[in-house]
Amino acid sequence: MAAPLSVAKFLAALKAEGVKVVEVGNWRTHNRNSKGAWGEVHGVMVHHTVTKGTAATVKICRDGYTALPGPLCHGVVAKDGTVHLVGYGRANHAGLGDDDVLKAVITEKPLPAANEANTDGNRHFYGFECENLGDNKDPWPAAQVEAMVRTAAALCRAHGWGKDGNTSVIGHKEWQPGKVDPRGPGVSMPDTRARVAERLKHAASWSPGTSAPPAPKPTPPTTEERLTSLEKRVTALENGA
Repeated sequence: MAAPLSVAKFLAALKAEGVKVVEVGNWRTHNRNSKGAWGEVHGVMVHHTVTKGTAATVKICRDGYTALPGPLCHGVVAKDGTVHLVGYGRANHAGLGDDDVLKAVITEKPLPAANEANTDGNRHFYGFECENLGDNKDPWPAAQVEAMVRTAAALCRAHGWGKDGNTSVIGHKEWQPGKVDPRGPGVSMPDTRARVAERLKHAASWSPGTSAPPAPKPTPPTTEERLTSLEKRVTALENGA
């Protein structure tokens, strides 16, 4: 069983992982639960928004639009690395995807190519939309990618995912045929998964490059240092005779 985290545990997990969070309105109770089940959950799905500007992106991800009501994800990862929480529960982000991919996510095995759309992903995945035009030209700043990695790692850590493989974190393009997100300079799902896996080897408070350096190995004394030490010992013996 993989019940969704409570709102409190979800928020605590993100903050413990060092994610900078902004809570947007009534996000804790804003969801599509009336339209279908939420859970069991099995992984984290990453998207790009095809939008520009954080305020506009957060608004559309929270409210949705006529053909697809919001929330369109649980959180929006802005260019500066801030994660804006816009909903919690069932969200319109994943759509229908491949049941073979879901099986691989559950068992944390390598992902097969998505070639079917027969399984409800909104039920089974946490979803995060990342602010990006999606044109394969708009760059992904390092702060944004790091926030995405920390967010995914936080949820993997909270659920105990990541012990048998790293495929509890997937891109929308790996779930649904015809999707291309996330893409662009500075992001790739293999790299994201590798970075999440590395985080899970450390405490949630860990940051890359903060591990203590190894203690320097002692260097043997030089000939001059040895002679000086010997002279001091001889002098001490003579003075004590």
